[in-house]
Amino acid sequence: MAKNSFFYFFAFFTLFLCKNSCKATEEIKVYELKKGDFSVKITNYGATVLSVILPDKNGKLDDVVLGYDSIDDYKNDTTYFGGLIGRVANRIGGAKFELNGVEYILPANDHGNTLHGGSKGFSSVIWTVEDFEEDSHLTLTYDSFDGEQGFPGNVSVEVTYMFIETNKLALIMQAKPHNKATPVNLASHSYWNLGGHNSGDILSQTIQIFGSKITPVNDKLIPNGEITPVKGTGFDFLQPRTIGSKLSEIPGGYDINYVLDNTEGKHLRRVAIVEESKSGRKMELWTNKPGVQFYTSNMLDNVKGKGGFVYSKYAALCLETQGFPDSVNHPNFPSQIVNPGETYKHIMVYRFTAS
Repeated sequence: MAKNSFFYFFAFFTLFLCKNSCKATEEIKVYELKKGDFSVKITNYGATVLSVILPDKNGKLDDVVLGYDSIDDYKNDTTYFGGLIGRVANRIGGAKFELNGVEYILPANDHGNTLHGGSKGFSSVIWTVEDFEEDSHLTLTYDSFDGEQGFPGNVSVEVTYMFIETNKLALIMQAKPHNKATPVNLASHSYWNLGGHNSGDILSQTIQIFGSKITPVNDKLIPNGEITPVKGTGFDFLQPRTIGSKLSEIPGGYDINYVLDNTEGKHLRRVAIVEESKSGRKMELWTNKPGVQFYTSNMLDNVKGKGGFVYSKYAALCLETQGFPDSVNHPNFPSQIVNPGETYKHIMVYRFTAS
């Protein structure tokens, strides 16, 4: 009887361990939002956008974001394809900051600096699905603990991907600190190519960015604290022009934060318009945040993506609406500090058309 009791206890204990240790893998799923020819696939691993499928001017459907075929590839990813970035997106210089007299040391995962929340940011954790309606929205949540990746305080985070009307996709990101003040700067890191993810580079696509200033950076892409005008420089996209038209003036490609103009005092700022002539697709973007990181996938180096297609430098563009990079170390930048009782809210609205 003792042997049998031990056997049953051991079997139960093994099953208990398996359920808990295997839970993460079992919980990772893919969810599709679909309305007509417009569809978006999202996984709760990293709240990651896996695909965005849109018709071109002739009705041909293409997937216009870069990515992988397997969730396992996202787990080993260093490109942040489609990920929801946090607790603080972009870079923090020296991998540290001071808040209320306390110095916080963070993982130095990018040339001595912290990039996209550290070595395991929000794009590398499993989110909880709170609500899902296929033709409407998907809401995901994540509870970030005090000290996660070096950041202070417990924070509840929520993101909703939502269809608006027939051709708009909204992202609503929220965060609520519970017990300590903390910096929060969430961002969506989709790589866009309106010609299709496997159509080549984006240098001939046209972009207009509604930001008349940038925050210049050093050779490690950390802001120097200045805010300078783009007029007359290779960063000037105030009028539409092709992405590659002044690339020779920007060694290595674009990877810079634009200070968005507060157009007409509206609740949402207009961020950018991107157009691809062959497909006729156009993407417009609005946000309530003060900045946008324009990145031309300069660091992609023969990455094997969907369907075996190999993504190279300039294969896509990112428009990451955000607070300014390294704001925690630059008092003249808009603050990213959120206190208990306050709610951080970040809105993005995309509008897609083809003609």
